[in-house]
Amino acid sequence: MSDKATLNVEGKSYEFDVFTGSENEKCIDTQNLRAETGYITMDPGFGNTGSCYSSITYVDGAKGILRYRGYPIEELAEKAIFIETAYLVLYGELPNKEQLKSFSDRLKEHAPLHTNLEHHFSGFPKSAPPMAILSAMLNLISCFHPEVLEVPTTGEQFDRTASLLLSKVRTIAAFAYRMAAGKPINHPNPNLTYCGNFLHMMFSDPYQEYKVTPIIDKALNLFLILHADHEQNCSTSTVRVVGSSRANLFSSVAAGVCALWGPLHGGANAAVITMLEDIKKSGRPLTYYLEKAKDKDDPFRLMGFGHRVYKNFDPRSLILKKRVHDVLEALKVQDSLLDIALELEDATLSDDYFVSRNLYPNVDFYSGILLRAIGIPLNMYTVMFAIGRMPGWIANWKEMHDHNLRISRPRQIYTGKTTRHFIPMAER
Repeated sequence: MSDKATLNVEGKSYEFDVFTGSENEKCIDTQNLRAETGYITMDPGFGNTGSCYSSITYVDGAKGILRYRGYPIEELAEKAIFIETAYLVLYGELPNKEQLKSFSDRLKEHAPLHTNLEHHFSGFPKSAPPMAILSAMLNLISCFHPEVLEVPTTGEQFDRTASLLLSKVRTIAAFAYRMAAGKPINHPNPNLTYCGNFLHMMFSDPYQEYKVTPIIDKALNLFLILHADHEQNCSTSTVRVVGSSRANLFSSVAAGVCALWGPLHGGANAAVITMLEDIKKSGRPLTYYLEKAKDKDDPFRLMGFGHRVYKNFDPRSLILKKRVHDVLEALKVQDSLLDIALELEDATLSDDYFVSRNLYPNVDFYSGILLRAIGIPLNMYTVMFAIGRMPGWIANWKEMHDHNLRISRPRQIYTGKTTRHFIPMAER
């Protein structure tokens, strides 16, 4: 606490504490505003409202900065693997050799699903969205592990539960895909890496085991690292709100999956590919769509451009941009849809309309292209986002409990009818 802020309301002055974060972010603590003044603040969408103090992730949208626990995303993307990054997000420090091995062993131990859980996948229609299956199955897992329903935020029990979630989310995702495709499920292989195991469960067939190449393994690790956490976004805030009622970790992250599902959040990467498919199908030149995007009266929008927080380049998009080109070149991928994406990228980056408005290609634009190059089906894109974001959800749930936060309870300004009295049916 370093200063005071003064609010003048109805001729009276009220002082509120001003706090400064470790990166010099400042906030006015208005927790007692209503109690002292009778007023509340109005901030639809919570764009200017801080809901917590957090030491997990730092984002500076103006400067294009993203750090996990102080580590720049650029360094983690270049030097770390996903489970190393997940450990960092969960526990605050990079693991040493022994800690990483122990963490990896726990992930391998918890990868299989209970046999009875496997039967539940056949109960979903083949057309069921994978995100719906993922959310439902995350809740269902807790029924088979009742000890996790009241989980402490420290010690071996938390370690076990966090590892269980991080591991089984891959298995659930892969099983959901296999069942929808009418293919037999593949059980986890403990001899494979975290990403390699997922790809094996997704794509291996009885007649041909999927071989994970180093370029694919590295690309998927990168995707997951870049999505591991991103401050108080919609899904992470949802996890905290649900968890604030003391709901268990499984229910809280299942709610996070539902929030992530929306096309304005985790569904944006799939929306990019859908947009590219529509452009390809129409046969119209890209200039046609660029002009539509510039027309404020036209509902069309370029998906994967601009960002709610970043007013500069999204640092994740800069990393992905280079890596996507490397992956496409290494895999010798020939895909007309990817060609359209690259043309669109060049067109927007050379158009002053988009550049002047900071409408640069964002992480969703490039991640959709990367997942397509890897071979991930379109309906699994948002599921991949959820797998990557799981460490951040768990860490935020843990931090919220560590801080002993009150149950979330936003206020509102009522704008409806004033008091009315019941009218008998005969008189209406």
